[in-house]
Amino acid sequence: MRLRAVLFDMDGTLLDSAPDFIAICQAMRADRGLPPVDDKLIRDHVSGGARAMIVNSFDIDPMSAGFEALRLEFLERYQDHCAVLTRPFDGMEALLEDIERAKLIWGVVTNKPLRFAEPIMQRLGLAERSSILICPDHVTRSKPDPEPMTLACTTLKLEPASVLFVGDDLRDIESGRAAGTKTAAVTYGYIHPDDNPRHWGADVVVDHPLELRAVLDQALCSC
Repeated sequence: MRLRAVLFDMDGTLLDSAPDFIAICQAMRADRGLPPVDDKLIRDHVSGGARAMIVNSFDIDPMSAGFEALRLEFLERYQDHCAVLTRPFDGMEALLEDIERAKLIWGVVTNKPLRFAEPIMQRLGLAERSSILICPDHVTRSKPDPEPMTLACTTLKLEPASVLFVGDDLRDIESGRAAGTKTAAVTYGYIHPDDNPRHWGADVVVDHPLELRAVLDQALCSC
């Protein structure tokens, strides 16, 4: 079936949001008189969310007494600084322009809460260009469940087989496959050192956003 839409995961796929996460974790450590940790330690755990980043930034057990206060402080700081250093990945803007020129629909399906995802899209000038933004707020079950992808396809009135979902996490690929979409795994995102996107069962694996141009060209020419 001819491709009609490209949907992206947000963090680690569409956007490089790690610099904001890193800045917040390092600031929290500095405020407590602690030296900075290696930025890579934080970046490697972005996919695990606030919980994983706090655990690794402070070497703290999530069951310890001080953990929840740190997690809530992280989220409060992120609310005010969620789009300071965040930018589309290298090549992503050119890819989005290609998608738009091809008269394809594009949008975002993310596990990031709406209160963070929406202002980020707005501040980066992407909200008015994106056709849809699906967050956990809109569903009862987040990725890897197919519900977010199914909702996106239903809302856009598209057959899942005409949609390509691009993500940097196994949960993205599982969600897309279960919903019946085509899937693309990216290796440039927030991949844990012990993980390998080539083992996720995606239809295609790419190392850079612009490599998706060839995927789109092939899909647009198919019938």
